[in-house]
This record gives sequence, structure tokens and C-alpha cells, in this order.
Amino acid sequence: MQTPAKQERIAIRTATPDDARELLEIYAPYVTKTAITFEYEIPALEEFRDRIANTLKKYPYLVAEHGGRLLGYAYTHPFVGRAAYDRAVETSIYVREEQQKSGVGKKLYTALEAVSKAQNILNMNACIGYPETEDEHLTKNSVQFHAHMGYRMVGQFYKCGYKFGTWYHMVWMEKIIGRHTADPAPVIPFPDLKCVSSIQ
Repeated sequence: MQTPAKQERIAIRTATPDDARELLEIYAPYVTKTAITFEYEIPALEEFRDRIANTLKKYPYLVAEHGGRLLGYAYTHPFVGRAAYDRAVETSIYVREEQQKSGVGKKLYTALEAVSKAQNILNMNACIGYPETEDEHLTKNSVQFHAHMGYRMVGQFYKCGYKFGTWYHMVWMEKIIGRHTADPAPVIPFPDLKCVSSIQ
């Protein structure tokens, strides 16, 4: 197991489709070994490239990098695909197995929240697999991480995800990052943000 990178040496930058191969290496173990994602099959490289490119048309897709190696990534995507929900997003985050609990996730989520605020996003929502009883495929660590980052539990769906022969619950957690007014500012697409080039 590699030593976790020192936080002060970790850079946060915008992902590109060319990062797809390395990011897929990070994601693959979550598919094959965990119920953190309910995806059954590892996506093809080209599909994963397309996912990154499509996300970046409107939303941030950030990577944590240390010494030229990617340690994790986080991004937002539509909460619900209707205009009324534009100021709410769903978050996703994946960190290399050996970098878990090293501070990489916190650094990524802090940057993701800052960018989302700049976009005039108000609600950040996380959809999280949740075990009735912790097992080798799923623990409650993700819920604990989100709680540490200021998210609160807002809902639970029971035994709605099936993987590895087990039924898992799914919970929603939410963090409000702005004021809800009668005339909210429009959402700024990620490519139009002036801060994009300065994310570090």
C-alpha cells in the first residue's frame, strides 16, 4: 500500500477526457468490489471519456493530483433534468483505495463546493448506498464523510439497490450552500466561470 500524499502537495484541477484511463482505474474497484456504486459493469474507456466530456459542458469535474498521479475525482451533475431543479445538483466522488481517509476527499469536495457556489448552485445532494448491516462491500463511511462535510440526512429508500446478492438501502443527504430568494441568480455553466483556470 502506498503512503497517502501530503495534503499541501495535492493540486486540484479540472479533469479532461484525456484523464479517462487513469480515472477509470480509480473507479473500477468501486464497481467490482463495492456497492458504493450500483453499476454492475466497468464502463468502456470511450464511454467514460464521454461521461467526462458531457459533464464538463455545464458542471465541474475535478481531479486531485500529486506528483503527476491522479488520486481521486469529484463532479456534479443534474439533480433532476427539469429547469425548476437547475440550482440543485447531485455530487459524486471517488478516491483511490489507498488514499481513503487521507484528506483527498475533503480537498476535492471543498473545491467542488466553491465552484458550485460560483455557479449560483444552492443545493448539493448526495445519493449514497447504505447498508442495513455493514459488510465487505458497503459500510457507512460515505454517510459519515458527508456528515463531516456538513451534509444532513433528508431521506431513505429501503432495499432498493441489489448487488452481490444483497439488498441495500439508499439515502439522500443534502447541503445548502446559498440563500433561496424569490429571484435567484441564473446558473452559470462551468466553462463560463472566470475561476476555472485558477482552480488549484
